[in-house]
Amino acid sequence: MFENTGTFQVVVNDEEQYSIWPADRDLPTGWHAEGTTGPQEDCLAHIDAVWTDMRPRSLRERMAAAH
Repeated sequence: MFENTGTFQVVVNDEEQYSIWPADRDLPTGWHAEGTTGPQEDCLAHIDAVWTDMRPRSLRERMAAAH
């Protein structure tokens, strides 16, 4: 993991899975900025608040279609 100093950004992929990434680095392929930036602790707290269903989006959609 990264050092917890500096500014981070919350990133999300197409499966709606969240992570943090240093704000001064290019994003890895497949990830885009969610809009939240700040210290590592703030970004992780934001993820805890918004990422309430850890299942990938494709799995949630398949499970919903099966009902």
